[in-house]
Amino acid sequence: MKKIAMMLALLLCLFSVAALAEAPLSGGWAVTTDAAVTEEARTALEKALEEFVGSDIEPVALLGTQVVAGTNYAILCRVSPVVPDPVPAYAVVYVYEALDGACELLSFQDIALGVE
Repeated sequence: MKKIAMMLALLLCLFSVAALAEAPLSGGWAVTTDAAVTEEARTALEKALEEFVGSDIEPVALLGTQVVAGTNYAILCRVSPVVPDPVPAYAVVYVYEALDGACELLSFQDIALGVE
């Protein structure tokens, strides 16, 4: 649990550059003050993953949002491959939700929690 909290803190620091500006930047990332996954972010993630196979993806924390022509979400997720005896990992999953409600998986960024 300490590793997750530490990684979450580090990831929040990555997104804090936009928060340092005196006024919000148009198109800049807004870091969440409460890492709880909102219903909007959860729904966007579920829509984006409708045809995704191979892993179970569970949202853990909403790291930030970016308003563009729609909304980008950065979501910390627990990723478990669908295999016997899976070894879960963590990734930052980027999802785009268009103004019409269509959702798209933009990318996964795996998080290394230590050297084995």
